[in-house]
Amino acid sequence: MLLYIVKRILYAVPILIGVNLITFMLFFMVNSPDDMARSQLGAKQITPEMIEAWKEERGYNRPLFLNESKDGIEKFTDTLFFQESLKLFKFDFGTSDSNRDIKEDIKSRIVPSLMVAIPTFIVGVGVNISLALLLVIFRNSILDKIAMVIAVMIMSISSLFYIIVGQVIFAKMWHWFPISGYADGVSSLKFITLPILIGIFAGIGSTTRWYRSIFLEEINREYIKSARAKGLSEIGIVFKHLLPNAMLPILTGVVVVIPTLFMGSLIMESFFGIPGLGSYTIDAIRSQDFAIVKAMVFLGSFMYIVGLILTDISYTIFDPRVKLR
Repeated sequence: MLLYIVKRILYAVPILIGVNLITFMLFFMVNSPDDMARSQLGAKQITPEMIEAWKEERGYNRPLFLNESKDGIEKFTDTLFFQESLKLFKFDFGTSDSNRDIKEDIKSRIVPSLMVAIPTFIVGVGVNISLALLLVIFRNSILDKIAMVIAVMIMSISSLFYIIVGQVIFAKMWHWFPISGYADGVSSLKFITLPILIGIFAGIGSTTRWYRSIFLEEINREYIKSARAKGLSEIGIVFKHLLPNAMLPILTGVVVVIPTLFMGSLIMESFFGIPGLGSYTIDAIRSQDFAIVKAMVFLGSFMYIVGLILTDISYTIFDPRVKLR
């Protein structure tokens, strides 16, 4: 097990380097360090000297990938890409282009993100499993067919639509919830309830269909037929035999999502004014703050890889037949 984890961590290094490389290429294709300096300085009269001073202070005066003025290995090490990537692998996110401590920003914003993400995740899993089991019990019935049509309709519509409709109906027209904002402590409940409900509803279509297909595949197994031949009721078969054996693919799929909960939701947090990591990333993209963008992309990729490793480990825990190599 330990050897497998070490191997996966080593495999993750080139993946993270590749993700970071793509981030650098895409960002600097549409932005130059001079443009970033002008955006951050924000002064009406910006001199070339001010731009050069800003770039030198933050290291943007280095060549991006290849430093022709150096010899040997320094051609590659004395570059913006190498120096900034090295800091990321040390989890040294440094300061943003607007001189804010990125690590402190992440610490302060992770709580609002989790306040929305964790209830959405936990309640969503419970609701989707319950609906999928209900459809399996009434499989091939009119209820099952109508539910599948509705599920496809829900998953075919962008979550942005549900956010806008939810704000218009429940916040603007009925005044059940605030349109946007956030508060600390118990007061946060009135601000996060609507985003949580919308997040759960937006995920019902695709996740319920997935769980239903898992249950339907399992219900045709021999042990289910044996239980049915012994005279057990359909509900008893579903809860005593089907559900425990079908939880392996569900649990492993759930595990991969858990680390990504820390990253927040980009669209949800931005529209509801929640000061989490999702809105933090969106604001950084708008302000062309590359230091925050690369830090959040790297952190998101790292958390996703951790989720994949945990998924593989969970297979060995719940299914001893699976061996890690």
